[in-house]
Amino acid sequence: MSQQDATRKLKILMLHGYTQNGELFSLKTKALQKSLAKQFPPAPKPGHLKDFPGGIDFVFPTGPIHLDPTDIPGYDGHDPKESSEAYGWWRRKGDGQPYVYQGIEEGLGTIAKTMQSEGPFDGVLGFSQGGALAGMVTSLCEPIRRQAFDAAEQKGGMPFPKSFISNGSGSNDSPIHPQLRFGVSYSGFAASNNPLYEPFYEPKMTTPVCHFIGSVDTVVSEERSLQLLDGCADGKGPEGQVPRLIYHPGGHFLPSGQTYVTALAAFIRNVLEPPAARKEEESAEDMDLPF
Repeated sequence: MSQQDATRKLKILMLHGYTQNGELFSLKTKALQKSLAKQFPPAPKPGHLKDFPGGIDFVFPTGPIHLDPTDIPGYDGHDPKESSEAYGWWRRKGDGQPYVYQGIEEGLGTIAKTMQSEGPFDGVLGFSQGGALAGMVTSLCEPIRRQAFDAAEQKGGMPFPKSFISNGSGSNDSPIHPQLRFGVSYSGFAASNNPLYEPFYEPKMTTPVCHFIGSVDTVVSEERSLQLLDGCADGKGPEGQVPRLIYHPGGHFLPSGQTYVTALAAFIRNVLEPPAARKEEESAEDMDLPF
């Protein structure tokens, strides 16, 4: 094993919600990070992942859209010029569905730069608008996605984001990042039923995605979150395996209780070390070898 392999960490891209920023999301997910670090410790501690002996690492970019106080739901201040540390990945435009996401190319561009400068990443995790973006990023990293966008563009759809192409143009240019191993969405949603964004979800994503939904979430409805799940080939997970759809009895927040961290860790472990592979490795370790 090379020195680089010996220190390799499971790297997860963490995407904040609308009106947050990377630093705030890092603070809000401290309990989750700590729990996952215990679930996936560095080798040789029990529970470590064979391919990631260095443990786990999290990266928290900030969305490029700086929001004014008047952009923030519930704002009732008097000075619209008051500064804020609230950011988003895009602004939603329109009085009703289908909405248009203004600035989405800029948001994806920020993600692309982060993937190039701090990647490669093994997974992506997002909350709310960040959960929706996590689905998009998972999709864009799949090999078939460029072809789907190119076909949709001929019919007036959104072109494949140039920021996700190595040189920004040219049909033969390579993607900037390999396919992710997994995605995680907390209170995420699909892109507003707008045909512009259909190629994110059609063909369905083959990368495993775990979905957490609050049963009393009044900000992102269950219906909207399930639309994202419908964009995944094995939405709820293969029968008899670790579930990929998990409800919590709360509202619009990221649950960090032990039950939900354990469910997330089980999903990640099942993806990275499938039961069949673990069983085969254990059988090999039990063999009587002539040396």
